[in-house]
Amino acid sequence: MFTFSLTLVRHGETQYNRDKLLQGQGVDTSLSETGVQQGEAVGRYLKGIPFNHVFVSNLQRAVQTAELILSNNTHCSGMEMVLEPLLRERGFGVCEGHPKEDLKNMANACGQPCRDFTPPGGETLDQVRLRFKKFLKVLFKRLLEEHGWSQPDASAGLSEAANGTSAAAAAASDTAPAGSADDGLQGVSVHALVVSHGAYIRVANKHLVEDLDSSLPAGVRMSQLFSPCPNTGIARFLVTLSKSESGSPVLTAVRCFFTNRKSHLDDLQAAE
Repeated sequence: MFTFSLTLVRHGETQYNRDKLLQGQGVDTSLSETGVQQGEAVGRYLKGIPFNHVFVSNLQRAVQTAELILSNNTHCSGMEMVLEPLLRERGFGVCEGHPKEDLKNMANACGQPCRDFTPPGGETLDQVRLRFKKFLKVLFKRLLEEHGWSQPDASAGLSEAANGTSAAAAAASDTAPAGSADDGLQGVSVHALVVSHGAYIRVANKHLVEDLDSSLPAGVRMSQLFSPCPNTGIARFLVTLSKSESGSPVLTAVRCFFTNRKSHLDDLQAAE
């Protein structure tokens, strides 16, 4: 058995975010001044977590955010990031570079919810989900190659997560947004950080919860889990793999500790 933590972070604000314009994959913008401050803030919040691996969308707003996280981390400064195209934002086709309102109007004209609508040339939600599933395979392979199947602390972390008895699990609920940065990490020695994008992370969360049957934080509604991820919002899952008869990894348990956490931004918002 092999257990690791998966921490997902959305990139910081860009000017396109501020102006409510769609970026997708075709508009590769850098962080705004506020986005840099958000990146610094999430970096300080996560500074004590010894990430073993960092996977990042190869769009510059995600790369910049990851650089800020690592530069503030007491364990990971100078760590090499893996730039992964599978983590790029959902493609929005003809709507990229245009106001989000245009996408909403197109969806309304087709009688579809905006989040589910695929504009011409864009990616469907199923296509984004497939990209995330492919990324999980890449992630599992990389972690097992470097760490092997023998993880002495993994069973303890899994036991606490499965029983829901750990103090960290209780503190991790979205009903307690000021929870500790190490919620869900107790008893686990391998930690992966992923820096990606809002629409992509929402699809990833839905896949982990709905398709892979992740257990949920106590008292948290599904609508909270799948609400829009704020810039530098954080999600965390505990993932356990088992070895199949063929020797390949099989996902056997997932626990969600929190999604869309943004308490690290409180001081920035108060200053505005």
